[in-house]
Amino acid sequence: MPPPAIITRPFPAEAAHALVKSGLPPVLARVLAARGVREDSELQYPLSAMLPYSAMKNIEAAAAILSDAIQQQKRLLIVGDYDADGATASAVGVRALGAMGARVEYLVPNRFDYGYGLTPEIVAVAAQRQPDLIITVDNGIASVEGVAEATGLGIGVLVTDHHLPGPILPEARCIVNPNQPGCGFASKALAGVGVMFYVVLATRAELRKRGHFSTGAVTEPNLAALLDLVALGTVADVVKLDANNRLLVEQGMRRIRAGRACAGINALLQVAGRTTAMATSYDLGFLLGPRLNAAGRLQDISLGIECLLSNDPQRALEIARQLDQLNRERRSIESDMQDTALTLLDSFTADDSYSITLFEPDWHQGVIGLVASRIKDRFHRPVIALARGGNGELKGSGRSIPGLHLRDALDLVDKRNPGLLLRFGGHAAAAGIALREADLPAFGVAFEAVARELLSPVDLERTIETDGSLQDVEVNVQLARLLDQHVWGQGFPAPAFSNAFEVVEQRIVGEKHAKLRLRRLGAADASPQSLSAILFGHAEPLPPRIEAVYRLGLNWFNDSYALELQIEHWRAAPM
Repeated sequence: MPPPAIITRPFPAEAAHALVKSGLPPVLARVLAARGVREDSELQYPLSAMLPYSAMKNIEAAAAILSDAIQQQKRLLIVGDYDADGATASAVGVRALGAMGARVEYLVPNRFDYGYGLTPEIVAVAAQRQPDLIITVDNGIASVEGVAEATGLGIGVLVTDHHLPGPILPEARCIVNPNQPGCGFASKALAGVGVMFYVVLATRAELRKRGHFSTGAVTEPNLAALLDLVALGTVADVVKLDANNRLLVEQGMRRIRAGRACAGINALLQVAGRTTAMATSYDLGFLLGPRLNAAGRLQDISLGIECLLSNDPQRALEIARQLDQLNRERRSIESDMQDTALTLLDSFTADDSYSITLFEPDWHQGVIGLVASRIKDRFHRPVIALARGGNGELKGSGRSIPGLHLRDALDLVDKRNPGLLLRFGGHAAAAGIALREADLPAFGVAFEAVARELLSPVDLERTIETDGSLQDVEVNVQLARLLDQHVWGQGFPAPAFSNAFEVVEQRIVGEKHAKLRLRRLGAADASPQSLSAILFGHAEPLPPRIEAVYRLGLNWFNDSYALELQIEHWRAAPM
């Protein structure tokens, strides 16, 4: 593979100048201007600036259905997804509806036994609890058969989801999904937890209108207290952080840093070695999210939901420690699978393929998505990784690159090869599939053909965007702390910088990570500062000079924070 081009992200100078005039440091001003921020007021994120729920199709009908069920004490059953978004959405639903007086429980399909979504099989399990209404969170828009099964059993279904719909919508009592046809809600990037948060906001308003909280029997809940969960699910699901999502995450981060998060989030931060006061959006996406997801990948996401529902700090900590152990196991399994995948790709030549399809009989079904993501990053190709799912079926998880909308690509495969895919669904960047093991070769050919049609050679060229270089005086704890205070994620990427360095010292820590001392090349100072840096997953010696793409990281050491550059990419620099 040719090395990626390192390019500097452009920014409008007038916007950066306006931000500097408002009091922001020049580095932060150019970083924010490059991400579309034009003035300081865009960084305030008041709750009053949230998009109104009234713009979401069917949400008031959903609120009426839920309000009727609450006031009539009907049995409600939330059916969630087995990832961090589904877990947080389930927790928001149980906490909010329970606080409004609902009789509410939750059920999450085990991915190994039932697969994804409201399938007829999980409806049969749900029916044993005799619910009057099933509420799907982070799933359901593709559950045509499952909704029909529930309806046939006399169980109503309210779908709340954010995934892209197929050509046929389920015949549910009501569907709330910003991506369904005819929905005018401006933010199509809401996570599943965000959709559920809007639904409970509308339900509270409907109950307030009915006088439900005026009798004194039920106290009107403060739903802003759930924004820590909304923030976690939104960041962990890697949805685009448009202005509305950034507002939700920022408000949630404020609660976490102020010590007002739920016991489960506090416990997850503790086992990850982070303090609540210094929590960042990075922590949500790379430390807390994976620990929740580990339960769904290896066992049952219900363990993660119980952590988020617990009001007992000690109990939450016990569960968080179990989740931490599961995450360690997940990392080990993923490492082995990634090694196998790279062995399978020993002879892979970038010029030969526009896509990659991988299968190994003993791969773990819960971890294939992570392997697909790693291989996609390494080879810059859309990747489908598959594992056996039983009954002659393969379950696949895909990750894509900019330029190829993965769900649309799979839809083309399905239309041109009827019956080849048993099931599929997802987003632009990630999707899941199921197919018969005997059809794997045919799928690989069909997927490659569609990829060649939709991708251009330019799409296959890797680039790394940075926010330019930093001067020695700018590389400090203060700037790192300032950057950490802002919300970063998909569509609003965390700042990364590039400089050429002399490698002063290097040693291996933790068996496979390079611990470095670097000195910036070309510094005006005759004796530029020596900087601590870490390069994860690299145990080979580096050349004397490197060009590095890095982030400003912080380590807690001797009761204070120390700066550490986190190297994300490097290449040899000319001598």
